[in-house]
Amino acid sequence: MSSLNDAIPLHSSLKLQEEPPTEEPKALPTALEPSKDARQLVRLIQCSQCSHPLRDPVTLPCGNSLCKACIPELHARTNISYPATENRRQGFDCPFSECKREHAEGDCKVDVTLNKIMEVVRQEVEEFRISNVASETLLQAEERDRWAIAGVSSLRDEGPRIRTLPGGRLTAAYTMAEMGELAYDSEIIFKNTPTTGDTEALDVAVLERLKEASRSELDCQVCYALFLDPLTTTCGHTFCRKCLHRVLDHSNLCPICRRLLAIPPISTAEQAPSNSILTKLIGGLCPEALAARSEAAMLEDQSGLGDLDTPLFICALSFPTMPTFLHIFEPRYRLMIRRAMESPSRTFGMLPYNSTHEPQGDLGAVNFYQYGTLLQIINMELMPDGRSLIETVGVSRFRVLRHGSLDGYTVGQIERVDDISLADEEALESSETTTLSRNLSATSQTEAASHHITPRSLADLNSMPTQQLMDISINFVKKMQDQSASWLHSRVFQTFGPLPENDPALFPWWFASVLPLVEVEKYRLLGTTSVRERLKICVGWITRIEAQRWYATLSSSPSPCKPTFD
Repeated sequence: MSSLNDAIPLHSSLKLQEEPPTEEPKALPTALEPSKDARQLVRLIQCSQCSHPLRDPVTLPCGNSLCKACIPELHARTNISYPATENRRQGFDCPFSECKREHAEGDCKVDVTLNKIMEVVRQEVEEFRISNVASETLLQAEERDRWAIAGVSSLRDEGPRIRTLPGGRLTAAYTMAEMGELAYDSEIIFKNTPTTGDTEALDVAVLERLKEASRSELDCQVCYALFLDPLTTTCGHTFCRKCLHRVLDHSNLCPICRRLLAIPPISTAEQAPSNSILTKLIGGLCPEALAARSEAAMLEDQSGLGDLDTPLFICALSFPTMPTFLHIFEPRYRLMIRRAMESPSRTFGMLPYNSTHEPQGDLGAVNFYQYGTLLQIINMELMPDGRSLIETVGVSRFRVLRHGSLDGYTVGQIERVDDISLADEEALESSETTTLSRNLSATSQTEAASHHITPRSLADLNSMPTQQLMDISINFVKKMQDQSASWLHSRVFQTFGPLPENDPALFPWWFASVLPLVEVEKYRLLGTTSVRERLKICVGWITRIEAQRWYATLSSSPSPCKPTFD
């Protein structure tokens, strides 16, 4: 494939858009003191549901954690046809007031990191409690529930819980929680006894032991540094957000257990919340180390070309997971590909050429469309005259935020485009398909269920289950294959692989790669954020094709106004 840039003038020097205002530096978290903040420290590792220290902790997709035994009763999930795997058929309503969403059972595995930390805490506290230095110091601890804190007589039948316990304040508070006598929302009052010694020194000693014993569990297994913005996957493993982002650029398998990951939108904490307890523990126990880690990460981001760190090839349309073959012959692009080959990721961005200079959001009227696909070089065949043939595969989608030029080719600052989470995908389908009976007549429902007649209106299409959209698309391809459509010859399957009958996430990319539509139609897929949305676009194409019987004009010349077959 040759470049379309032969007649396109590029910037002779680096031109940048106006820099966004500099953000104020974030305030560093304050270290928690072992004696003064003993109650706050223990509350960090208490289950908000049963008030015991976390046992087999599960971190939910909303970032909150609770004991596995405290997960609410499961119920069957309705109006969901995709992905509809066995471990997503049942779910529960989140018990945390700030969430209250439905979580799938399969998204809630035991948090491996948090579970190891809780084991360390139990062992270290138990060893300290039976030590001589702890047994020589007794402290009286009294629970004050939320009623007592508010100055109202308690509604509980029993009186205040008072215990005389060995060790300092930190050990006493943990022991009461372990005994089930310190509610999550209760406070605690400590009173000295005749044997009370220097409890502050004991608290410092206990906390130092806990920090030392648990420090190795707070390291990311990708970068081997302290967690920075920890994100816990659905299989229960935790990584830095950026580290997981990099992993998902190359593989959809967990780096530790190799389980398939449902790729979430991980770019911001609003889209995929961080692990709340680990974030608070790291900020409260080691703020200095966290500050140093954040500074190192910031310096790493600022190295090299700065924000404009992605080479961009303005040529044609490509899609994630699909192969793209390129013929590189211009000197500037030879340089770009050589540099990409020398980089650890071997990637560059591919953007469709914007021949009409249609405005692209904040970028204005540029010569490329703002959404593209990050390509990874798989093979490269270098010819004697310097030209090369390269085989690439689509890794992920992106949007260009800013751009400039480097040695004649375009470079840019890009933002990854991710799909919504599986939970949001299921919620979208559920909300749209609950109106099925109102929007579809009995005749339409029968026709759509047969998968032989496509939806007759946009309302029909929007109300269809995701799996039904997939079935319509698959049946259309099979029908065209039976009719020996020229665009489904054997070479297409050799290049793009067999028809992905059982993978709704992959099908739209495959379908757009093989279907001979004008690129402006296919480009719509790149800006979408859900599988369901892409399948509706595909079924929309099929509806229009069958309605106008375009399949009967396979040999007609392409029209610039509408999709045709050649």
